[in-house]
Amino acid sequence: MTASWRFTALGDRHRALGSELEDWSGMGTAWSYSKGDPEKEYLAIRTKAGLMDVSGLKKVHITGPAASHVIDRATTRNVEKIMPGRSVYATMLNDAGKFVDDCVIYRMGPNSWMVVHGSGQAHEQLTMAATGRDVAIRFDDNLHDLSLQGPLAVDYLQKHVEGIRNLNYFSHMQTSLFGLPVMISRTGYTGERGYEIFCRGQDAPTIWDRILDEGASMGIIPCRFTTLDLLRTESYLLFFPYDNSEMYPFENEGPGDTLWELGLDFTVSPGKTGFRGAEEHYRLKGRERFKIWGLKLDGTNAPGNGAPVFQGKKQVGVVTQAMYSSLNKHNIAIARLPVDCANDGTKLTVRCSTHGEIAATTHSMPFYDIEKKRRTAKG
Repeated sequence: MTASWRFTALGDRHRALGSELEDWSGMGTAWSYSKGDPEKEYLAIRTKAGLMDVSGLKKVHITGPAASHVIDRATTRNVEKIMPGRSVYATMLNDAGKFVDDCVIYRMGPNSWMVVHGSGQAHEQLTMAATGRDVAIRFDDNLHDLSLQGPLAVDYLQKHVEGIRNLNYFSHMQTSLFGLPVMISRTGYTGERGYEIFCRGQDAPTIWDRILDEGASMGIIPCRFTTLDLLRTESYLLFFPYDNSEMYPFENEGPGDTLWELGLDFTVSPGKTGFRGAEEHYRLKGRERFKIWGLKLDGTNAPGNGAPVFQGKKQVGVVTQAMYSSLNKHNIAIARLPVDCANDGTKLTVRCSTHGEIAATTHSMPFYDIEKKRRTAKG
């Protein structure tokens, strides 16, 4: 926690579960617990529900007459299509048209927004776009984010929150939970139906304790931050910078990936121009140096991050995240691969320092819930 300058109100709860609160984005985060089992936590979220503290995400409020303009300039989405109570996943680029962060944009009212992002440059991008505009930007570190994810999450919340079953995917509501003021958003990072509970720091311990106490009979358990890696691999959810060239730099050039390379070009609203890096983004279409793509692996041993991928005797790529699912019986990975391998059926080999050579076959993503019916289910 030596690098941390932000602090979760749930630190004592995480320490009791055996966490050393490793740093992420400036906050001591429960990357791991000495108690519990990440496999059980993965299974809980896929079949029941799990509760995670993702308060390390940064929450930025943008308010004022120019708020819409600032977000429109800084992000790839057409914000005028976002109505109060709705949100959208977006990306941000630099002047070179390269990805610098992703975020969820929440519209709270006509001139009131919240942007939630991870460890990239979103705050800086927003501040830059706000220069000289009638707008206020405020970083909110008191606002905590408790993520209740899994198919039984709605069954638990409906006991306490009227109308929660009618909350659509990427919608949010201002409400109360256990008599405490919260905003509940139907979003998350697991590929399951789930909810993020935004609450005051002083209320986070009460909400955390009560969900785990009341939800224990339903199989709801606390989950470490790195359980997300198992879930996101199946669901094709990237994690900056761990899938990016900041972690795996190109030879003889600086870091920076295009949305075309990352498969995130869908985050650009059709026909939108005027956002930072727009001209370069469109110019770079068809000039991909690599593709983020999936691998299906033989056996049950998942390679470690950074394991090289070979085609014959030539290294052609690298594994950025892998996992074996005892539930879905597949051994899979997200990888950075050549464009001509971004297909189904190319035979490759992963060389793992722990498990040796692992046969692999290219495969499109996501690997799980391909039509995304679980996360978008209604009722």
